[in-house]
Amino acid sequence: MSGCLRLFSCLVTGFLVTSSAFAAGRQPVEPVEISVRQITQFHIGRDERKFGPLEFVGGLEMTGSSRDFGALSAFRFLTPGSDFIGVTDTGFWYFGSIARMAQGQPFAIFNFTMQQMMDEAGQPIDKKWEVDAEGLNVRDGVATVGFERNHRVAQFKIDPKGMKAPFRLLDFVVPENELRRNRGFETVTRAPVDGPLKGSLVVVSEKSLDKDGNIYAAILEGPGRGIFKVRRNGEFDITDGAFLPGGDLLLLERSFSMAGGVKMRLRRIAGSEIAKGKVADGSVLLEADMAYQIDNMEGMDVWRRDDGRLIVSLVSDDNHSILQRNLYLEFILHED
Repeated sequence: MSGCLRLFSCLVTGFLVTSSAFAAGRQPVEPVEISVRQITQFHIGRDERKFGPLEFVGGLEMTGSSRDFGALSAFRFLTPGSDFIGVTDTGFWYFGSIARMAQGQPFAIFNFTMQQMMDEAGQPIDKKWEVDAEGLNVRDGVATVGFERNHRVAQFKIDPKGMKAPFRLLDFVVPENELRRNRGFETVTRAPVDGPLKGSLVVVSEKSLDKDGNIYAAILEGPGRGIFKVRRNGEFDITDGAFLPGGDLLLLERSFSMAGGVKMRLRRIAGSEIAKGKVADGSVLLEADMAYQIDNMEGMDVWRRDDGRLIVSLVSDDNHSILQRNLYLEFILHED
């Protein structure tokens, strides 16, 4: 998350909740009761559901019974639209499931647990700069996580009953001196196997800029391995991304100013633009400000519903601030 927004959160609340290793009463895997308020309108006070190619399905405003709940920086579904895994930028894993109404709208979060990230000795990691987790991808029981501050891309075996230290660190290709301290890898996503990138992992930084103001990104595997850039469009920074089935990359972006507050944007990058040495750009699908049900939108996943509809799911990071919210939002992305 950007330093500007984090600083604002600290200023308006006067504090930022931090976690300590196994605080009094904390279990290694902590059950958390999630209370929700359903969101039925995306544009506040209006019943419209279509926003360009996106159609609002529904959402949840979430609060948790644990002080560790919040700072949700990335998530991915383990089963489409139901069981999920996520990471926080305060150094926690979280797991849970979404309950749905008959028409598919989300209405509850259950089986939610949190556990602190561990070092090689099996001890919880207290130092935030070591566990500022921002990006996440999952495949075949492996979670690949992008960390900023102490920049790295690490792989973990997924075990909801007890996550361990990473079993592998990946070469993230981008020179470390080009990664800004608090603007590292926010996006970790895998391209479709049948596309031009052949299932390769792709990482995109939040706002690590080259001399021309373009955002550093990289393909980590395969014959196309190498650095590419994403053109920075306006004052928006990248907070997550996920590949669409056809090979295009959907990016979640956020901007913040004291005058205008928080905004979010979804931008679609053509798969053909993602190649070593290229500067990728794409069209804006959705832009929303504080007239809409948004907050500090940080996490995204794309999945197919049982009826074949392609769904875009978003989560927000509340920075553990009393003035911000943890949101879960769902949209249909119409493909025609």
